[in-house]
Amino acid sequence: MVLSRPFFTYMLQCADGSYYVGHTDDLEKRLAEHEEGRKCAYTETRRPVQLRWSQEFASRAEALAAELQIKTWSRAKKRALVSGDLVALRRAAKKKDWAAYRQRKQHP
Repeated sequence: MVLSRPFFTYMLQCADGSYYVGHTDDLEKRLAEHEEGRKCAYTETRRPVQLRWSQEFASRAEALAAELQIKTWSRAKKRALVSGDLVALRRAAKKKDWAAYRQRKQHP
């Protein structure tokens, strides 16, 4: 019986404060590649990077689906995931009230 390797979705925080989300089947190797500035143009110029969150998945398809979903999230929602704050994660997931947002931006 051949056991398949697990896959991981992970989130890095770059030196400039931005987040990078990816997936891999070898988390330690991939983190080393990011740190060395190899194979990722985005993190190459934003080093050093720190692993802020990761989750294991049984298949590449599941890890990729999680990556693609998280990439669409707001910064606030990513920050809530990193901190493990489920209340903030739920709040950030609610639909935005764009009219109220625009009003706040016009009248700080």
